[in-house]
Amino acid sequence: MTKTIDFVYFNAGGGHRAAAHALQDVIGAQHRGWTTRLVDLSQVLDPDGQFRKVTGMAPEDLYNMRLARGWTLGLATELKLLQAMIRMGHASLVRQLAQHWLRTEPDLVVSLIPNFNRALYASLTSTLPGVPFVTVLTDMADLPPHFWIEPGQDQHLVCGTAQAARQALDAGYPQAQIWRTSGMILRPSFYRAYDRDRDAQLRDLGLDPQVPTGIVLFGGQGSAQMVGIARALGDAQLILMCGHNQVLAKRLRAMRCAAPHAVVEFTPEVGAYMRLGDYFIGKPGPGSLSEAIHMGLPVITFENAWTMPQERFNCHWVRERNVGLVIRSTRGVRAAVSELTARLSEFRDRVGAIDNRAVFEVPEILAQLLRATAVPIPAALAQVEHMASA
Repeated sequence: MTKTIDFVYFNAGGGHRAAAHALQDVIGAQHRGWTTRLVDLSQVLDPDGQFRKVTGMAPEDLYNMRLARGWTLGLATELKLLQAMIRMGHASLVRQLAQHWLRTEPDLVVSLIPNFNRALYASLTSTLPGVPFVTVLTDMADLPPHFWIEPGQDQHLVCGTAQAARQALDAGYPQAQIWRTSGMILRPSFYRAYDRDRDAQLRDLGLDPQVPTGIVLFGGQGSAQMVGIARALGDAQLILMCGHNQVLAKRLRAMRCAAPHAVVEFTPEVGAYMRLGDYFIGKPGPGSLSEAIHMGLPVITFENAWTMPQERFNCHWVRERNVGLVIRSTRGVRAAVSELTARLSEFRDRVGAIDNRAVFEVPEILAQLLRATAVPIPAALAQVEHMASA
């Protein structure tokens, strides 16, 4: 019988959706015979788009706009308020999600999102007992309490760092339910062999192949911080990747700098551009850092009051692994680039020692769980259906 796996994601930040798509693509390429479905939690909880009708935007649009403009100060307080609202609405969330599981009947559910895992787990186990629930952390570490790892649940946790695995143990999870991968999930395109001539590609962008090139990337929404970086590094050769932020791209193109700066808007081929660089500058997002490291780029990243709380451990990880430099603001970026490029060979050696194969490891974890699980079809659902409709 064909097994159906649901990957739960939402669009805030883009990394959760990217991980879901990456796993779906790899599973399809492996011909495992599973049906994979991408479940946008926002659409499950608000199928009629009432939030958009009232506010004029989707819930994730506000978050993504703040990332693009750098308005991240105070997110720690807002996170606590969000979590309080989720706890207050827990019973309602469980009923709504229970109805979804009754309609769709997956064989395994994989959450790629934080904050909602208590409700996801409770709704699934109350409606489809025996169906495994797996949380794949797309952050390098948890941000307790009630972020990724919910204590007291009989679920499985996939952790991409030793720190996340330690946090799961500290939360009371048995070792058998904690699965370690070699890193964060990256899109399969980052593992593709490239046969194009690097020097020719750099020349096509107006860049000199003999000069060190920095890749500047702040996620899919870009960041106004990139303007300050471009000014501070006016005499450094850069590829500035703006994602969907067309306003930022236009502003960067209008700048006059001593060294060539190539401005790139949204592209699905981020890995192909990273291949052209010698080092990376960007925020300490788990996806961006992992992509850069996988492509062999030492990193320069930032830790300050504007750093999002769930990304602060990532700066510690960079220092611990000694794969780059962590600075406080753009005022230090020029000195950081000078130091990094002077020590590029030693940083590259440490970066090259990291072999991240997580996107290929997770499907095998899921296969093991499916093999260990009995057919999860409840004998009777009358009582459950009564609960879900109450």
